[in-house]
Amino acid sequence: MKGPGVLDGAEQGLEHRLVLVTGPSGAGRTTAIRALEDLGFEAIDNLPLSLVPRLIDGPPLGRPIALGVDVRNREFTVAAMIELIDTLTREPHVTLELLYLDCSAAELIRRFNQTRRSHPLTPGQDPEEGVEREIELLVPIQARADHLIDTSEMSPHDLKAELARWFDKAVAARMAVSVQSFSYKRGIPRGVDMVFDCRFLQNPHWVAELRALDGRDPAVAAHVEADPRFAEFFLRLQEFVLFLLPAHLAEGKAHLSIGFGCSGGQHRSVAVAEKLGKLLAEAGWPVSKRHRELERRAAVTPPTQAG
Repeated sequence: MKGPGVLDGAEQGLEHRLVLVTGPSGAGRTTAIRALEDLGFEAIDNLPLSLVPRLIDGPPLGRPIALGVDVRNREFTVAAMIELIDTLTREPHVTLELLYLDCSAAELIRRFNQTRRSHPLTPGQDPEEGVEREIELLVPIQARADHLIDTSEMSPHDLKAELARWFDKAVAARMAVSVQSFSYKRGIPRGVDMVFDCRFLQNPHWVAELRALDGRDPAVAAHVEADPRFAEFFLRLQEFVLFLLPAHLAEGKAHLSIGFGCSGGQHRSVAVAEKLGKLLAEAGWPVSKRHRELERRAAVTPPTQAG
């Protein structure tokens, strides 16, 4: 019971900032937790999921919390993890960010073989089956990520530098910008601050030679930009975004997420997100890009084998 005149964190208007760090085993979660601890976070690794709400029962600690969770957690299931994310998202005095560390299956298998470690899903066996099962298992969680970092070609030093770019207060003074593409069929991604609908642009899906490609391909980008409405749209978009970014920075915002949607999330939204991301990077803003539907397609499509 609180004494008279004592306010808890929510009543004082204070917030808990919680960064949930997850991803497939071997993708760099331990490195990320240690890096965030070096940046001033309270680091906690694999706390049972049922105990996580107790972290936010009292007043904020005065520093953010980095909480690592993976399949080794004794209470881990995808349903329990998603329920936890939804519960924390609904808490008015909690700012939750889901950091998902991704990695290609081939690289994960190489790392397990190199270190001679067993995969937690297939202990004592070849890690290949465990890696593939875990990647498939985590697809629904990956789809909810606020920050997605692919560590396939990263050293631990590279990962630490990338995390500093996102979470170091000194670096965040420049405000990091995330540019995302998505399909309206699967809904608008969580945590997006601004959304632009690209469905009015001519659709490369209806051009047979472009259908299997995506908006990162120069031929697809050229087709989208050939729409008579594109030039004026992009000019107005860039003026609008470049006007707003300094204003958000002046208000103390550390991250801004801009989303572009189209029907399938493969062509138009990807092309526009790529073009804006390049423009903002050239203007000096720290930019990361994420293409939700392309990531999802890569996660569910088995690798082709050479014949």
